[in-house]
Amino acid sequence: MYRTHTCGELRIQNKANKVTLAGWVQRIRELGAMTFIDLRDRYGITQLVVDEKSADDVKKITSELGREFVIRVEGEVKERSSKNTRIDTGDIEIAVENITVLNKSDLPPFTIEDNSDGGDDLRMKYRYLDLRRNPLKQALALRHKMAQEVRKYLDSQNFLEIETPYLIKSTPEGARDFVVPSRVNAGEFYALPQSPQTFKQILMVAGYDRYFQIVRCFRDEDLRADRQPEFTQIDCEMSFVEQKDILSMFEGLARHLFKNVLNVELDNVPQMLYADAMKYYGCDKPDIRFDMKISEITELVKNSGFSVFDNAEYTGAICAKNCGAYTRRQIDELTEWVKRPQIGASGLIYIKLGEDGIKSSIDKFFTTEQLQKIADKTEAQNGDLILILCGKKTKTQSMLGSLRLELGNRLGLRAVNKFAPLWIVDFPLFEWDDETQRFYAMHHPFTSPKPEDVNKFYSNKNEDIGSVNANAYDFVVNGVELGGGSIRIFDRKLQQRMFEILGFTPEAAESQFGFLMNAFKYGAPPHGGIAFGFDRFCAMFGGSDSIRDYIAFPKNNSGRDVMIDSPSPIDNVQLEELSLKVDIKKK
Repeated sequence: MYRTHTCGELRIQNKANKVTLAGWVQRIRELGAMTFIDLRDRYGITQLVVDEKSADDVKKITSELGREFVIRVEGEVKERSSKNTRIDTGDIEIAVENITVLNKSDLPPFTIEDNSDGGDDLRMKYRYLDLRRNPLKQALALRHKMAQEVRKYLDSQNFLEIETPYLIKSTPEGARDFVVPSRVNAGEFYALPQSPQTFKQILMVAGYDRYFQIVRCFRDEDLRADRQPEFTQIDCEMSFVEQKDILSMFEGLARHLFKNVLNVELDNVPQMLYADAMKYYGCDKPDIRFDMKISEITELVKNSGFSVFDNAEYTGAICAKNCGAYTRRQIDELTEWVKRPQIGASGLIYIKLGEDGIKSSIDKFFTTEQLQKIADKTEAQNGDLILILCGKKTKTQSMLGSLRLELGNRLGLRAVNKFAPLWIVDFPLFEWDDETQRFYAMHHPFTSPKPEDVNKFYSNKNEDIGSVNANAYDFVVNGVELGGGSIRIFDRKLQQRMFEILGFTPEAAESQFGFLMNAFKYGAPPHGGIAFGFDRFCAMFGGSDSIRDYIAFPKNNSGRDVMIDSPSPIDNVQLEELSLKVDIKKK
């Protein structure tokens, strides 16, 4: 037997027990004739003691140990004279009677500690060592617990977990596909699924009215902290439902997860129109843990003789409470922050409200009374700071939204242990692209229009089509979109019209989605669903902005797995078998 107990299991109640442990050497401390070894496994750390009473062979082996050696020890549980309150096993230690080296280890390239001295790239290369650290063990344990609670809740609601294919058909809408060449069907390709969207709709047609899957999905897109080329989502679909049914069911899932994983009771989850989210927060995933809404002041500042405002389509402001004492240096820092390419502002205008009156960077163009009207519009009081941006409406709203979040960070208004969920509803169904002069689906081409907008959906006027709202919804927490979904089109005629608006010819629609259209001929029920970003959900519960630590083997910002050095060239023989005539140069 390699072990009778784990390294996180023993307590003072086990005193005088004979035990066998196995694990990795965390550290070794020599104090005179005594040697202390911290032995680590997935469950914790137990202190081992070798002293002058120990057998000579035990002393010899101990003198040859190094960090990360894998060892097996036998000994007696003793009470520690100097207890360690920071670990669960801190009341005991093991007096070693026998020790066996199961495997030696080279010196690791970084310390296996909670706060490692290894950089991101180095730890990604040696991910198997990084995964030994407590923060990653805790992250993956959290992920496991969340997956089990998801299954527990959905099973209690009569959902069936059904697997869908990974090798599917490529479609032109949405992000770029990862494609897989077929050896048997030369010159043809599978695609890896960006989501199981059409398959779960077909399951609804088949009568499986409550489906879910914790499923791997793939998108060939640019990466960032909360995005990976392969990711996991909680994918769900229901039949014979309206939007309110979906929101109720999956608000219930969110409540279940918060309660059973974090022991947090969610307050009521409000709904917000997409138009209001953009108007007041400058984005479609607002962080409502703090106020600081955007106020439009376009009409208050037009025709003032200040050309920056006079020539702008839109002018907006936010009020930073109790920031009226900001120094010029602090305001200059914010100005430089909004000028960064990621934000794109050309400058920042301010108004300070203090006991000595109103001071502003635009004093020469506006009277005190005019500045006070701006203050009234933003509900600013003495001691507050008003920050103003202007330009094209949508872009300026987005810049103000980013500035709002930055101020929230600087002012400590975005506590990680506070959660403010909401539903965003009534998104536009389409986005117009000036470059290609066509409409694109804001979500995907299977999203149904709102019932009251169906007449406009069939209109031939672009302005009517562009004003159609989607029967869609996003679940947002703390400024992060954790999930999104919609009521689906289940009528063949309506689906054909959607493809027509998106520029599909009848032949192209049949080629890409004929299987779904044919399924609709045989009694498709009303249905809708949602997909939650499981990696993002886990990162939020763990208090992190990055999803990488909640994925066992993530890719870096270039989409590479530096541990296994992937992607990599393949042999020309393999290319020939796949009918690919590509000259791959060896590294």
